[in-house]
Amino acid sequence: MVKDIETEVKFYIQDLERIWQRLEACGAEVEQPRQHELNLRFDTADGALSRGGRVLRLRQDAGNWMTYKGPGQSDTGVLVRQEIEFGVADFDAARRFLEALGYHVSVLYEKYRATYLLDGQKVTLDELPYGCFIEIEGSDAASIQKVAGRLGVDWSARVAESYVALFDRVRERMALPVLHLTFDAFEGVHVESTDLGVRPGDIVGS
Repeated sequence: MVKDIETEVKFYIQDLERIWQRLEACGAEVEQPRQHELNLRFDTADGALSRGGRVLRLRQDAGNWMTYKGPGQSDTGVLVRQEIEFGVADFDAARRFLEALGYHVSVLYEKYRATYLLDGQKVTLDELPYGCFIEIEGSDAASIQKVAGRLGVDWSARVAESYVALFDRVRERMALPVLHLTFDAFEGVHVESTDLGVRPGDIVGS
């Protein structure tokens, strides 16, 4: 029986290279090499999906993917939510399909992502225009926390907000006149963790 459940946690990371080295040292398996992602987030004209904590997304990396995420709930420190994802053959046709249903692109965002498997849990290394993060997705909170410990990450520095929510925050705090979260839009812009309202997950001296 398919449960369509996503269980994950996110951390802001100052030194992503160090996390990569730890993954290598722990014998993590590469699931997906570093890959550019283009993400289109869709919503209704009145923003009903966002207000309800729901996500409708079209992503392009090595393939094309349609994703729905339901409202998230916190379970012992990790985010648990319904996630339904499937591949589509034609990215542009999928976009037109969603627009024909009355949805529009509310935000475009891009990142570079590499994916590893460690102790049966998925670890993604994400490079976004405003900083670097890791996400750990797995079967339960205890397993995820164990992997975070192996990587030398401070469990108390978990980031609850989505990448889009962090974009909205930094855009407001820094008064950035940008509509989308792209590397071109952030060229020459230096963003600190305080601008994002997060605390680095790297444990100093670990």
